[in-house]
Amino acid sequence: MPIFWWLGKASYVRFIARELTSLFVVYAAVVLLLQVRALGAGEAEAERFEAWLRAPPVVALHGAVLLALLFHSVTWLGLAPRALFLRFRGERVPEGAVLAGHYAAWAVTSALLAWAVIGCGP
Repeated sequence: MPIFWWLGKASYVRFIARELTSLFVVYAAVVLLLQVRALGAGEAEAERFEAWLRAPPVVALHGAVLLALLFHSVTWLGLAPRALFLRFRGERVPEGAVLAGHYAAWAVTSALLAWAVIGCGP
């Protein structure tokens, strides 16, 4: 099978794109861990790390990372109704309800995290 077999169909391209965006998830996790390490290493190291984060190429990169993570999240949540078979009173819960529940959980979690990080500061 040729290496670019997935270019023959749009659904395959979306699948491969979602799989490749998992690399951006790894990058975001590594940046978070490095930031925690910098914060633990003292004020000077934390300031150096924050200066790196503010550099224009890094900000541009993180804009692209954000778009990739949003694509990853949306496509991942879109798979949930096909993979999760919920039953309520013997009836299968409609796919739209499962999807809406996942998006609602995502919105609530994002709002709580934003409140914790931004809203409850000094």
